[in-house]
Amino acid sequence: MNRERNRFREREREMGMERLRELTPIVKEALQNTARVANFFCLLHFTGAYMCTVAKLVGPSMLPTFNDGNLVLTERITTRSEKVGSGDVVLVRAPDDPRKVVAKRVKGVEGDVVSYLLDPKKTDELNTVVVPKGHIWIEGDNAHNSHDSRQFGPVPYALLHSRVFFVVWPPADFRSVGNKVLRF
Repeated sequence: MNRERNRFREREREMGMERLRELTPIVKEALQNTARVANFFCLLHFTGAYMCTVAKLVGPSMLPTFNDGNLVLTERITTRSEKVGSGDVVLVRAPDDPRKVVAKRVKGVEGDVVSYLLDPKKTDELNTVVVPKGHIWIEGDNAHNSHDSRQFGPVPYALLHSRVFFVVWPPADFRSVGNKVLRF
């Protein structure tokens, strides 16, 4: 009886080992595919966090350069290396509402003297300001309908998110973005 039990146990072990041998390639392939997917998502995160990303522009503040609903590519290398210059279009975390990210044009960087209209809807009165160290001055291209540095003052460089370099959607607006305001 003991011999029979031992043989039975031996067969069970052999069958278990055989089953394990059958499953090993499947498990190995699943782990490899999981590693590929994880690497893809890591690359996607790295690209979005440190290199470039896509953004949808909403609102009229950048008309006529951008239309409401344009999809743009933005890059973060220029902003991280603090090489943003006057005329560049940037995405900035709004100083008065940190939940919002807004697109505006840089009118001045630290040390620049910027003249701006106090309220273009009502008066032609100009005000002048020197952009303090570690800040930028941003304005929308549509001065009559933009909430920007004219209302909240210079923006700390730390709120700078990325620089817009390409419009990708809609196809009719497909183009690179320079540092000049479009005029129609």
